[in-house]
Amino acid sequence: MAKSKVVSIDEAMEKIHSGQTLMVPGFVNCGVPQTLIAAILERGYTDLNIISNNTSVKGKGIGKLVHANRIKHITCSHIGNNTETVEKVVAGEINVTFVPQGTLCERIRAGGAGIGGILTPTGLGTPVEEGKQVIEINGKKYLLELPLRADVAIIHAYKADKIGNCIYHRTARNFNQIMATAADFVIVEAEEIVEVGELDPDIIVTPGCLVDMVVQARLEDRDE
Repeated sequence: MAKSKVVSIDEAMEKIHSGQTLMVPGFVNCGVPQTLIAAILERGYTDLNIISNNTSVKGKGIGKLVHANRIKHITCSHIGNNTETVEKVVAGEINVTFVPQGTLCERIRAGGAGIGGILTPTGLGTPVEEGKQVIEINGKKYLLELPLRADVAIIHAYKADKIGNCIYHRTARNFNQIMATAADFVIVEAEEIVEVGELDPDIIVTPGCLVDMVVQARLEDRDE
């Protein structure tokens, strides 16, 4: 039988360092890896480059990293739900690169698939176009958007087995599925860890071959 990938939080945190690029999934505060975020905060990692759809809301989820001044740069689709992020961006304390949400998804997907980029008309004629190559195909113009990858992706699963096969709970899947494909190292926190064979193969979303470590999510880390 394959070797278990279940490790302690301390072991998982050895794979994260200040200055790294991290993918952090979640839509506002749904599907956010809150135990792993708490561990990052506890260990004082800073100057992080974050790729995430958003920064949740003030004091919750990824918003805790914002509040603690751990983020140097964030690539995201919006920050408007978190007033503290807005304040820090305006003050120059966090650099931000805005990416339209669909484009963000496809750039991450491209990073996971190993392809050179995607072509999209989204952003033509707007500030999104600045500095990017415009390619014309059959008389229609597209922006070339380059793939996104990270050093580490921290993922939240509903259930995972001991070799890293994962399933997600409804909308908590959001960015977890694609981010698990697009990082050099993938750490999953799971609400429930089960034995190999307990998950129906037909419902597995993220296969264990993409996952390097699995940790137990802690109830005390969940936001109200």
